[in-house]
Amino acid sequence: MQNTSPKVGIVSLGCAKALVDSERIVTRLTAEGYEITGSYEGADVVIVNTCGFLDSARAESFEAIGEAMARNGRVIVTGCMGVDEFGIRDAHPNVLAVTGPHQYEAVVHAVHEAVPPAHDPFLDLVPPEGLHLTPRHYAFLKISEGCNNKCSFCIIPDLRGKLDSRPAGDVLGEAERLVSAGVKELLVISQDTSAYGLDLKYAKSEWRGQPVAARFLDLATALGELGAWVRMHYVYPYPHVDDVIPLMAEGKILPYLDIPFQHAHPDVLRAMKRPADQAKVLDRIAKWREICPDLAIRSTFIVGFPGETEEQFEYLLDWMEEAQIDRAGAFKYENVAGAPSRDLPDQVPEEVKEQRWQRLMETQMAISQERLATRIGRIIEVIVDEVDDEGAVARSKWDAPEVDGCVFIDSEDATKLQPGDIVRVEIDEADETDLWGTLVG
Repeated sequence: MQNTSPKVGIVSLGCAKALVDSERIVTRLTAEGYEITGSYEGADVVIVNTCGFLDSARAESFEAIGEAMARNGRVIVTGCMGVDEFGIRDAHPNVLAVTGPHQYEAVVHAVHEAVPPAHDPFLDLVPPEGLHLTPRHYAFLKISEGCNNKCSFCIIPDLRGKLDSRPAGDVLGEAERLVSAGVKELLVISQDTSAYGLDLKYAKSEWRGQPVAARFLDLATALGELGAWVRMHYVYPYPHVDDVIPLMAEGKILPYLDIPFQHAHPDVLRAMKRPADQAKVLDRIAKWREICPDLAIRSTFIVGFPGETEEQFEYLLDWMEEAQIDRAGAFKYENVAGAPSRDLPDQVPEEVKEQRWQRLMETQMAISQERLATRIGRIIEVIVDEVDDEGAVARSKWDAPEVDGCVFIDSEDATKLQPGDIVRVEIDEADETDLWGTLVG
């Protein structure tokens, strides 16, 4: 019998939070009998989930919309850039619909308008854990939408709204279904993970017959009971983050914190409208590592923020050296339309931004190489991501997918592994980003 299910293509841009939005959309559409395809050709309609955080991201989104229009012509636009419907339609007047971020129902309705579902959704079910665009062995777990912070360089609250936390029972139920389906690693994400539950006044909801508060520590504790790797992303260093470090030392959640520090100099941080006491943070980082010596800290920084002086930039480099940040990415400041920082005086020239970016990354590479060298000779657990005829590519507990490094296992035995396997490896070699090792036992 010929398959007559309507086909929907999807292009997902931007951060992991947007990817989760895309997963929810494809889960709902698949439940209604649509076939999801990765090709423009043959798709009855194409969804483009956009990113609008930076001007460069907007440019990429416009390019993706243009490509979808050229290669298919029936396009629905959603995501962060969807708040600028006028701008999208001005550039591409023939798009079928434009919706904003996490407007799942509106996207599904637009698909229904473009190509109606072929059959009764009650007769065609998707797996209880939903559908995912990541490899089967790991999944992003989004615990909230939006953000209450008012960073002067950021327009995310305008795009995605204020903090909107999910009840703890809902989050834990989803996590449990994912683990039951074979997911080995849960990557906890939101715009501000450590603010989780503030908007709910930390209300309790039921999970496994017991009340669980919508609070960062309570959620981390419960997730640690599921038997999967639990990795915390986008954690602002509020004081209560200290309480989670013992869970890492006990092996309940991974010894990994992704903290977007953005800068270190107090004056720059004040201009960014971010917490400005990074000297105190250094003391806290030292105490975290006393409790959990294996802790890895990933961060992001902005160079060339308006008014940033050479002295302030060098202060940042010195701070990174003292903090011993394990992994870091950097952005050259972009004067994003709608951000308050756009109107600040003393804009930094592009060539200075580029030079500072290069210097920051050189500093970070040196720090990373030194820290990774301490892993040589150790036996560690890794999770396998890929296997080929030469060996396997894996990650340690200190490495998130796509953004951090890899552990390469080059041996005949490694070719027999499967993605998602968690195995022990003795580390033989390291550089500034990656490790190489040999299977043990």
